[in-house]
Amino acid sequence: MVTAARRMPALYLSHGAPPLADDPVWPGELAAWSAGLPRPTAILVVSAHWEEAPLALGSTGTVPLVYDFWGFPEHYYAVRYPAPGAPALARAVRGLLGGPGTPVQDVPDRGLDHGAYVPLVEMFPGADVPVLQVSMPTLDPQRLMDLGRRLAPLRDEGVLIVGSGFFTHNLAALRHTGPGVPGWSAEFDDWGQRALAAGDVDALLDFEHKAPAGRLAHPRTEHFAPLFVTLGAAEGELGSGRSVIDGFWMGLAKRSLQFG
Repeated sequence: MVTAARRMPALYLSHGAPPLADDPVWPGELAAWSAGLPRPTAILVVSAHWEEAPLALGSTGTVPLVYDFWGFPEHYYAVRYPAPGAPALARAVRGLLGGPGTPVQDVPDRGLDHGAYVPLVEMFPGADVPVLQVSMPTLDPQRLMDLGRRLAPLRDEGVLIVGSGFFTHNLAALRHTGPGVPGWSAEFDDWGQRALAAGDVDALLDFEHKAPAGRLAHPRTEHFAPLFVTLGAAEGELGSGRSVIDGFWMGLAKRSLQFG
């Protein structure tokens, strides 16, 4: 007897950096989050660290890792995450997204970057769930929401859709601030939490202008952009959204969200 897949939530998570693994709190928060989720049939990740147009599908065979960071201690480059590829999911994504005017390309040697594997190591440490990373083909919030809408049917097949970014992200500004949480990071995080709680998608879509310190919190928007894929995949269920992880790490908001 075949059991129907359970509809999966859609997630947006702040992925930190490789030293997340050494934090005394954050790995446990991620592990507790995944323990409360239904087991996915596969995981689809859109990370802030892969921008490519047209939309690209990463490796569907043995999935390598992309150590897309520099100057870290050697042990961070020794991390492995041998998750199985997800060729069936890649075919489904192509079927949902491909068509006239919306090409989908294959990049078969493109593995999981740290925006994907750093949180997955903590959430699914057995590396036994098939994973597919797809590129972020634009930073335009409306177009990313549409992308999420088109991917939403995968949730009914048990696919966990994960937008991976960082709720605030301005590394340059951190170099010029003292210890603690910068005002711009705290203000943006508070505004974002309230906008999400109110379901104010219009404000979120225009966050660069509507949020306090919007352009300081995200001088370039790639780390907030994956949220819109998640919001599109969760459209109609935004009232179910909740912050699963909050607080700050090295001054940046690590707010992470679940819908459904």
